Amino acid sequence: MELGAFSVSLNVRDIQQSYDFYKKLGFEQMGGNIDQKWLILRNGTSVIGLFQGMFEKNILTFNPGWDQNAVNLENFQDVREIQNQLKAAGLSLDKEADENSSGPEHFVLKDPDGNVIMLDQHR
Repeated sequence: MELGAFSVSLNVRDIQQSYDFYKKLGFEQMGGNIDQKWLILRNGTSVIGLFQGMFEKNILTFNPGWDQNAVNLENFQDVREIQNQLKAAGLSLDKEADENSSGPEHFVLKDPDGNVIMLDQHR
């Protein structure tokens, strides 16, 4: 099973304050819009998303179809196929991807400690 690019999506109180902090750690913006209260930052192969007011908790995020630089992969496992494998393995999902769709879609589950995991396919 190939989950795709990995990042941590952080729920932040003040996007500007958080952005200023992570810039000091060497992160640079690679996507997002601070006026819309979300940014994607990278330092080497480490990627984090800052989201103000969009999520209740931090989220472990995987992006099938992308490499760590958000470049489309030629071959990848569709998020719906991954969802079916996880359901067959006995995992329950909090939000399921629409099995009758194609292209962008996502699903959400939690690990045994309540940490939120999202698989978010953009293409």
